[in-house]
Amino acid sequence: MKPDYKNWVPKSMLYILAILAIVLYIATISVNSLIKDGDVKTILSYVFLIAAIALTVICLWMTRMYCAFSYNGKRKLSKEIIDGIAGYVKMPDNGLALDVGCGSGALTIAVAKKNPKAKVIGVDRWGKEYASYNKSLCERNAKAEGVSNVEFREGNAVKLDFPDESFDTVTSNYVYHNIIGVKMENVLLETLRVLKKGGSFAIHDIFSKRKYGDMQPFIDKLKAMGYESVQLIDTTNGMFMSKIEAALYSLSHSAILYGKK
Repeated sequence: MKPDYKNWVPKSMLYILAILAIVLYIATISVNSLIKDGDVKTILSYVFLIAAIALTVICLWMTRMYCAFSYNGKRKLSKEIIDGIAGYVKMPDNGLALDVGCGSGALTIAVAKKNPKAKVIGVDRWGKEYASYNKSLCERNAKAEGVSNVEFREGNAVKLDFPDESFDTVTSNYVYHNIIGVKMENVLLETLRVLKKGGSFAIHDIFSKRKYGDMQPFIDKLKAMGYESVQLIDTTNGMFMSKIEAALYSLSHSAILYGKK
């Protein structure tokens, strides 16, 4: 049995885009064949054709992203990112880690494999927008990887169901930028609330100013609160991906917020 970490680009979306584009191309041909009125024919032909071309471009773009992020593809960008984040995690024996927004369990399992004497808990709300991700999938993937030092629970990054200073390490990968209606600083502070004194954190996300604002004041705030070290590490400078790849896949400003409490 092999693990199935899924792809954040649903294959069903690619099929729908392709089918819609084909339907619009057929509609364009049909309009030219069936409608005799010159003006109506011209307007409808242009509308259908432009829409078909737009959907084709989107479909090709999404297909390229699907291939890049596939665990079975040649690029394996997701695997590179997951392994890279897990590489930042160094836990004591019998330590406890939390992975926020675990999705299909990839990062949770990678951290657990790297720290076999520790335990890693993955939490996720597993919302409808990512219907293919669920707790059972995570558990199957852990079994397929031969990893037993993991546990998966339903949870919400906005309000974690854990006491203060419960974990030696907290991690996350491309989760928080999807959260709407809350101040991102509060979400980050909620994650760091459950981190033990002396514990480390590695949060990978798209830290754009539009979503997060200027991160430097937040970093300064954490240092003023007594955090031993805090830094924002750019992952689009060749670490995980190039600047061109980041721009192509809408991942510009990707970085790891890394530090020690």
